[in-house]
Amino acid sequence: MLALFLVLEFLLHTTQGEPQTGSCKDILQGYLTGQLSSALGAYQVEALRREFKSFTDVIEESMKRFKEQVNASIQEEGVRNKNIVYIRWGKKMCPSHAKEIYSGFVGGSHYSHTGAAVDPLCLPKDPEWEVHNDGNDGAMAYVYGAEYETNTFTNHFPLLHEHDVPCAVCFVQNRSVVKAFPARKTCYKGWNLEYQSYLMAGYYNHSAATTYTCVDKNPDTLHGGHANKNGYLFYFVEAQCGSLKCPPYVQGRELLCAVCSKK
Repeated sequence: MLALFLVLEFLLHTTQGEPQTGSCKDILQGYLTGQLSSALGAYQVEALRREFKSFTDVIEESMKRFKEQVNASIQEEGVRNKNIVYIRWGKKMCPSHAKEIYSGFVGGSHYSHTGAAVDPLCLPKDPEWEVHNDGNDGAMAYVYGAEYETNTFTNHFPLLHEHDVPCAVCFVQNRSVVKAFPARKTCYKGWNLEYQSYLMAGYYNHSAATTYTCVDKNPDTLHGGHANKNGYLFYFVEAQCGSLKCPPYVQGRELLCAVCSKK
């Protein structure tokens, strides 16, 4: 109702000064004061209705275009401001389309500790310190380096055995989510491949719990890191049939992993 009065008021003002009888101003004034003469007839009333509809159509079309422009601008801004950060395990550098935040090396809990932290860390090469006590204080958690345990596999992987593991923290613009897809080497439709990898985790019979991690299928090693010092260990993950359906899975076959992102 308020909108109607505003439109009528607008038409009254825009027709001020018009000398013609039967103008929109005359009709509107008669309508608003209740003095609309029957002599004006249905023709003038219909003319007013058409005038009003034409005006409101213009307003509605303008508002529609305005809303479309605003929505398009919001969507464009939203896509532009969506970014992701992920860790490329087993590599010193990020893929060419990603920006490297830092390159580091993998750390984690010792494979034999029952109170171990589950997840590995990508530790930077330039650590910073606050108040600290040097030397082991007893009631603490610990972080160790990580090693490949790959001597039983094929191809180039036995050469990586007991080498220390690098990592890189990567930044990608115009993406909203990153996801590791186990048992895949390609991404599903609508997703972009960040890197291909093998699925790795801790040895099944060690004390420490671990987590499944996607380690690059062409892994790097850290210089001077070839020694059996243990720590956080990466083993290949094999399929075990039973509750796991075979097919499609195959008994004892190593699983791949694809790290994918999406706009």
